[in-house]
Amino acid sequence: MDQQSAPPQPPPPSGSVSPCRFVKQVLLGRWFMMFASFLIMAGAGATYLFGVYSKVIKSTLGYDQSTLNLLGSFKDLGANVGVLSGLIAEVTPTWFVLLIGSAMNFAGYFMIWLAVTKKISKPSVWQMCMYICMGANSQNFANTGSLVTCVKNFPESRGMLIGLMKGFIGLSGAVFTQLYLAIYGNDAESLILLIGWLPAVISILFVFNIRTMKISRHPNEVKVFYEYLIISVSLALCLMGLTIAQNVPEEFTTLRLKEQAARAGLSRLVVVEEEPPLVSSKPEPEIVEVPGGLKCEDHEKRDACCCTNICNKPKRGEDYSILQALLSVDMLILFVSTFCGLGCSLTAVDNLGQIGESLGYPQRTISTFVSLVSIWNYFGFSYGVQLTLLFIIISELFGLKYYSTLFNCGQLASPLGSYILNVRIVGKLYDREALKQLTRRGMTRSMVHELTCIGKDCYRLSFLILAGVNLFGALVSLILVMRTREYYRTDIYKRFRDEMEANEKEVVMMKTIDDASDKKQSS
Repeated sequence: MDQQSAPPQPPPPSGSVSPCRFVKQVLLGRWFMMFASFLIMAGAGATYLFGVYSKVIKSTLGYDQSTLNLLGSFKDLGANVGVLSGLIAEVTPTWFVLLIGSAMNFAGYFMIWLAVTKKISKPSVWQMCMYICMGANSQNFANTGSLVTCVKNFPESRGMLIGLMKGFIGLSGAVFTQLYLAIYGNDAESLILLIGWLPAVISILFVFNIRTMKISRHPNEVKVFYEYLIISVSLALCLMGLTIAQNVPEEFTTLRLKEQAARAGLSRLVVVEEEPPLVSSKPEPEIVEVPGGLKCEDHEKRDACCCTNICNKPKRGEDYSILQALLSVDMLILFVSTFCGLGCSLTAVDNLGQIGESLGYPQRTISTFVSLVSIWNYFGFSYGVQLTLLFIIISELFGLKYYSTLFNCGQLASPLGSYILNVRIVGKLYDREALKQLTRRGMTRSMVHELTCIGKDCYRLSFLILAGVNLFGALVSLILVMRTREYYRTDIYKRFRDEMEANEKEVVMMKTIDDASDKKQSS
């Protein structure tokens, strides 16, 4: 009787949450997912370090510059051809995509390390191309798994988010340089091993934190992004100061660092700084059904929607199918401008080691240049901004439904530009000048193990050609500006704000129903 008359136990106060439940809520929340994505991006920039370890590959395996540039082009091919990762992400969970990327990263760079350290017999050139392509391609799985998921979880702030994430990729080169100098000294062979195992471990640690969640509005969302911006800027400044301090005793360092920074001239910060107006006034495409009578509401029908109505394209900002986007004029313009801009930039970055060698810089100073390129990839206004803008523009023009595939298709022009400019032009011109120098010394190619060019003439004509190609790409980009000027004057983010409000109303309604049910049971 006493038990029946005892009053019911009051519910625990709202502020008293068990530590385990709180930790679980944090680890599985949207914000920790974004933090984990930043860490994965900070480990996904190994492709920027090719200029550091390319010298050891060239000297150990006896390659000429054209062969080394061929390896660099396959690296760029792997780093930019992410269609496979995008298609896999369409039909598999995110954790599976990240695990595949981890395995490919370790396998590719570990095989290169074995070849360079001569723990295995000397591989053929095609085998080395396959290894470096595999290792670099793992970057796309990290991009697809984390970047695409973050964009879907924060669609209204996609510009700031993509700018920050690509900024962390840019900084990763400087981070890896400092780590390998601290752990291994100035041993470029060990750097190859480091970029093989560390990014793989990072992806595995956060493999279950990266997942798509229900969109909800946070009142201080923009403030959080600015706080991450401050953290990333502080990290970049610390890395820059540390990098410069390591080479202060050398008299020519300051001048050369300025020259390399100007040559690198890159960019993440500009995108993040200018995103708030883009977020508030530049808005988001309203997603509607693809015209032509087909309804793509169910996930099971996405393949059928993708292959139909190719000619009957939606308006800008609506959900394009993959073929509709790839065959559009806007995508063609993006392809040409990416070919010119990223192709030239990748060529310069890949040849940075040989540029320093031709001008007589020591290996440690060359590593400093590569590290500064990664840092200015964050602060600059050229190479760094291109991929960031490419990803944002694709999401704004063609929608988010097939974004994991489309943003990987958008960067296919980059390895093509790298191959033509790097291997067929810059590499050939370098080898031609090196052979001229051998002839003047009365030597032939068979008399030297490594074909090396010394002097300013090694890259003079090459960079004049790259400057002309970049100018053409800039003119082509103006066409896209004129075509999309009216579209960007509209509210392209309205649809996602409406979706967030609908989700909030649904949450409030479900909470009201649950409270009513609890009261009914207690009574």
